[in-house]
Amino acid sequence: MNDTKHDDTNRAPLGLARVRFDGEVLWAVRSGDVYSPLGAALAELLRLPRDEARGLIEKARVDAATTGIRVDAVLAPVDPEHEVWAAGVTYLRSRDGRIEEATDGSPYDRVYVAKRPELFFKATGRRVVGPGEPVGVRADSGWDVPEPELGVVLDAAGDVFGFVPGNDVSSRSIEGENLLYLPQAKVYTASCALGPEIVPAWLAAPPFGIALTIEREGVTVFEGTTSTETMARTLPDLADWLFRGLDFPDGTVVLTGTGIVPGADFTLMPGDVVRIGIDGIGTLANPVIKVGR
Repeated sequence: MNDTKHDDTNRAPLGLARVRFDGEVLWAVRSGDVYSPLGAALAELLRLPRDEARGLIEKARVDAATTGIRVDAVLAPVDPEHEVWAAGVTYLRSRDGRIEEATDGSPYDRVYVAKRPELFFKATGRRVVGPGEPVGVRADSGWDVPEPELGVVLDAAGDVFGFVPGNDVSSRSIEGENLLYLPQAKVYTASCALGPEIVPAWLAAPPFGIALTIEREGVTVFEGTTSTETMARTLPDLADWLFRGLDFPDGTVVLTGTGIVPGADFTLMPGDVVRIGIDGIGTLANPVIKVGR
């Protein structure tokens, strides 16, 4: 099995990580190769005004020389109480792919150009898997794909706080059979991965290049690239629509859609390794398992 736990490709100079240290789960700031305890959870940061949150992160970075810790594991960078939402059909390739799979593809065509975006619930923080942890394909699905996406961390005010690689694993066969099956195609055990860490928005800005590689028994069986520059919607627009009918006092994460969709002849298999790299943000790698019955 390929090592999926420690992939530094695309890593930013600084990141915000949720880690396990000496049996305890805590948030830390990684500066270079040194992790320093933050002293607050992500939910607390996202409740604060931007300058105050930035000050806490900067203090942990400065203190790293004396407070550095050796982490046992890097976990999914969300708190258990967080929600992850997702946007669909934000790239032309996504529209085409979903038309390809659907019994009736016209709704995807219409939503691509509509004022209101497609937004749907993806996972609770407790259900999100982190770097190196398995993502799942449903046992009752015969056509499954990863969806490499830029995850945008939004604070309690709905402003962009940071960025994180994400994987919105999906059953194309279930969704394609009937649009009303979307929740079953998208929301199930181990269907959402985030990580390895959050890069604050003041250190990175779109557009971002995104790359997907899928390995099977050590051999690359699919690879593709895209850029957030080709998105049909802006990040503030997606945030605005999400917050129009919901409040997130602890902040939230929204996956912004995929521009890389494998063809109809490809499906994920247990044992595959999925790698999602976003320029300047990081690389998320996960093995694949079968889930459910």
